[in-house]
Amino acid sequence: MTHSPPPGMPRARIPGPQQPPPPYPRIGAGLWRRCLGGGLTLWALAALVTYTTRNTALLPTLVLLGGFLVPVVFVLWAYERHGRDLGVSAVLGCFLTGGALGVLGAAAMESYLLRPSPGMFTGVALIEEAAKLGALVFALRRQPAIRGVRAGLVLGAAVGFGFAALESCGYAFAAAVSADGIDLRTLLETEILRGVLAPFGHGLWTAIAGGVLLAHRRPNGHFRLAAPVVGTWLGVSVLHALWDATHGIAIWLVTRLLTAGPAPELFAQGYIPRPSAAQEHLFTLFSVGGLMLVAVLGIAWVRSLAHRGTSW
Repeated sequence: MTHSPPPGMPRARIPGPQQPPPPYPRIGAGLWRRCLGGGLTLWALAALVTYTTRNTALLPTLVLLGGFLVPVVFVLWAYERHGRDLGVSAVLGCFLTGGALGVLGAAAMESYLLRPSPGMFTGVALIEEAAKLGALVFALRRQPAIRGVRAGLVLGAAVGFGFAALESCGYAFAAAVSADGIDLRTLLETEILRGVLAPFGHGLWTAIAGGVLLAHRRPNGHFRLAAPVVGTWLGVSVLHALWDATHGIAIWLVTRLLTAGPAPELFAQGYIPRPSAAQEHLFTLFSVGGLMLVAVLGIAWVRSLAHRGTSW
């Protein structure tokens, strides 16, 4: 029999059932949009202040903001849309640890294994894609439960974007330093160009390779060097090599189409001396068109993996 409290007395609150804590930290939806807007604002302010004051102490801020903005935004987007159940630690570990290990491993192997040659772009692509896959394996070595195509796409992209962020910072720093001092204009142009192209490069290629790698991971956590994994590594390396070689391929096509007879001197140095208007237009068409073609192939491949899921 229950007794009601006297009039005017507050009723005692009976605690309801406790909700279990969420398995992953809650991150507000649309954080990637706010990060993109705020990051662009900060980068523009950093560029403006650095340009007006000529304060070289601001260069690290400008380089880091420009190099990390787009990769971080895309990793946030992938986490919000497809990777919340993977956990922040796995995504962040792949982005930072995997990206750094990929850059260091690729740089070490390239310095020892590569020499200037016609096949150098292919060698660079094979080494960098292998280094990023190795970094992904290392980052997930103690998390055997993480398997499947979707997990591989998200975490592979995290490694690739971490690699791209650090690589972009290196290119921006190299572009800024010249014999005449700090070339701020070249630095800004490099960051803008690499920021625009970042979604279609390392992050995309490593997402593809990571999706196939984790799709073939054993239930006990061991990674398998199965034929589809090796074939995918070779395939994304071809995309990578074509992406890097687009500039040279465009020059070769222009000289073949608009120059009478063989003219290797026109593209031996990587540019066309005193190009005509027709050569400039055709070079732009071939170079931009080549990058777009490689990007479309990569996007179609990753969409195909996402639709196929874990059915192999």
